[in-house]
Amino acid sequence: MKLLQKYILKNYSQVFFPIFLTLFAITSIVFLVKIASLTSVIQIDFLELLLLYSFTVPTILYYTLPITIFISLSLTLSKLSSEYELIVITSFGLNPIKVVKLILPNILLSTILLLTISLGLMPKAEYLKDIFINEKKRDAQFNIKASEYGQEFADWLIYVEKEDKGIYENIVLYQKSIDKDTFITAKKARMENEELSLSLILEEGKVININEDINQIDFKMMTINNTIKDISNINTLTDLWKYWSDLSQKSREADLSSSILNSLLPLLSIFFILYIGYFNPRYQKDHSVSISLFLAVIFMILNNKLSKSIGINSVVIISSIWLVISYIFYKYKTKIYY
Repeated sequence: MKLLQKYILKNYSQVFFPIFLTLFAITSIVFLVKIASLTSVIQIDFLELLLLYSFTVPTILYYTLPITIFISLSLTLSKLSSEYELIVITSFGLNPIKVVKLILPNILLSTILLLTISLGLMPKAEYLKDIFINEKKRDAQFNIKASEYGQEFADWLIYVEKEDKGIYENIVLYQKSIDKDTFITAKKARMENEELSLSLILEEGKVININEDINQIDFKMMTINNTIKDISNINTLTDLWKYWSDLSQKSREADLSSSILNSLLPLLSIFFILYIGYFNPRYQKDHSVSISLFLAVIFMILNNKLSKSIGINSVVIISSIWLVISYIFYKYKTKIYY
């Protein structure tokens, strides 16, 4: 039995890694494009780009691993079927349930790994990414340079003619909204940096609103605040527990249910794996790729829709429905023949 288990796992690894590396590369490109788009807001060098990418790796694994494991297991059994090896194994008295017991430890370890990634590493990585981006934004806004266009402060575009030891001279700010354009000019300004906000203090200036009419307001002093996003500390396991146990936010509840279901996909699909993998190549065609892809897409759609609409209850509902339907397919399409 151990030799057979090693043989099945060897075939599984030969299928798993090409699929995983392909999906990982494609997903990485998508996330790298998103990271590159941040350069319009913040300036990052190559090492910082790699650091930001490292924060997205848990998310990439979260999206790619469950699908890869499910499809790889299905294709592994279908490969053994197409080469008549499962038929030989069955003739020695090993039915599909006994065969799946050989790969069950691998599925359970994969499920634990996926739960660790989705419930532990992803929130932590997202927290670190938000801190990094907010610090870079704060630095970019705090270090406004003279005679450079395209700089931002909060929702304003800002231009500074001169800067000397933190004192800005001849400042122009511009903000466009749906119904009006707003300009602010000031002779002098300075920046104040607090824990969760940056303040731009303007002196001796004008506010000009342009819509159907032009309105002007003169001021001696004006403060524009830019609040920095407050990131909750989730450095420890206790904090992670509090992070996920706080389901007052509907989005948090949806994320929790979606993470659990996505991690359970390979385990919940055991009977589908047997249904897809077992066939007689003499009388049946191999549709394992198309069926496994179709089922993976259906599961992801159900997960996404129900997690958002009914929250944590979707874990029980989708798990129950998926197991029942998969067992019906296995019982009437596979079990009666093997």
